[in-house]
Amino acid sequence: MKILNVVGARPNFVKIASIMSAYRNAPGIRPLLVHTGQHYDEALSDLFFKQLDIPKPDINLGVGSSSQAVQTADIMKAFEPVMLQHKPDAVLVVGDVNSTIACGQVAVKLGAKLIHVEAGLRSFDRTMPEEINRVLTDAISDFLFCTEQSGVDHLLHEGIQRGRIFLVGNVMIDTMLRHRAKAETSRILEMQGLKPREYAVLTLHRPANVDDPAIFGRILDALEHIQKDMRIIFPMHPRTRANLAHSDLGKRIETMPGLRIMEPVGYLDFLKLMTHARVVLTDSGGVQEETTILQVPCLTLRDNTERPATVDSGANQVVGRDPVKILTAYRRVMDQQRLTIRTPPFWDGRAAERIVRILCERFNV
Repeated sequence: MKILNVVGARPNFVKIASIMSAYRNAPGIRPLLVHTGQHYDEALSDLFFKQLDIPKPDINLGVGSSSQAVQTADIMKAFEPVMLQHKPDAVLVVGDVNSTIACGQVAVKLGAKLIHVEAGLRSFDRTMPEEINRVLTDAISDFLFCTEQSGVDHLLHEGIQRGRIFLVGNVMIDTMLRHRAKAETSRILEMQGLKPREYAVLTLHRPANVDDPAIFGRILDALEHIQKDMRIIFPMHPRTRANLAHSDLGKRIETMPGLRIMEPVGYLDFLKLMTHARVVLTDSGGVQEETTILQVPCLTLRDNTERPATVDSGANQVVGRDPVKILTAYRRVMDQQRLTIRTPPFWDGRAAERIVRILCERFNV
């Protein structure tokens, strides 16, 4: 059985790592790895592949960055000849980036089975490009592997047949647990002069947060207070950096000595930073999940989350962009000596094994 496995951006790399590893115990499956090149930071992309022990891609489409429509179209045009050449039995896509829906559409139209890992997540915010990608990919998939019960519930509500839905756990957590000990060897804390639980980590990249200077400015209102109390480490996404260069917000950040901007860091360094942080502030879905297992308080700078299991666990608070709400939640975290955080079902490091076992059973491999 031949499966084309598609990755396109850094969150995908973390998810595909455990799946590619699990295939090693399934000799009846021939996996090929397709890198669409959606992510524009080539050096960091290579670093992730090396650190996560992901095999070198069999095919690299080299699409690069562009607008939503142009990038999706370019991926589809580049992926179709790959499908025609290799004639796979199935295509596996992960997450919710443009590569996911672009390659999913091509696969289904050419008669291959479509496998979606991380299916069923819903923010119910159709202004998010990721939400559109999730909904459309799920609608055309043959196998839908869910990280949490909410995903199963959403898919059933949308009319997906129960026999196509599988609650297997979280492949991103598989990868994190496998590399946690290795991440502890990182010297990022020493290099940055940081002590455990005496700093915060910040990530911001979503268009809704960083494209509008007024909204970004309100987030900075809260950060301005927090950075006086605790150093904030901010590995800055290229999109965020580009927006700051075209506004006055960059100058404002320069007046905040406790807000330390860094270049994006590799997976192991970032995992070490999160592991020992006092609190993490983010608009990333994956970071919400990782902090849940790391038992680190997370403040999500959005009005919604497609990962309610992280909130139910007690680790994550969805605080929006109102500086008053952000600061209230931050102070609540600082007043707590230790959180009681519950691990969501099946987030045990074996999700990829379950996925590959189910595929072997269903395809009679």
